[in-house]
Amino acid sequence: MNVTVKFFALGRELTGRSEMALELPEAATVQALIDQLKSAHPRFARLKSYLVAVNMEYADLGAPLHDGDEVAIIPPVSGG
Repeated sequence: MNVTVKFFALGRELTGRSEMALELPEAATVQALIDQLKSAHPRFARLKSYLVAVNMEYADLGAPLHDGDEVAIIPPVSGG
């Protein structure tokens, strides 16, 4: 299956991309996607805290993914 992954802020800096397409095995979960990202982009493993949204809804690591899903990796936001 193919999914689109969007990165913001520090996630974008660590991967060098704001968006990428990933191919995952059928019945993959958010955790499988994160594991694949860490393997392909070792700097991404530095991102210790983040939220994940699948199709614009927050999801936990066990959430199943489906072909065509859009996954957003959202790091903590600070500002002033």
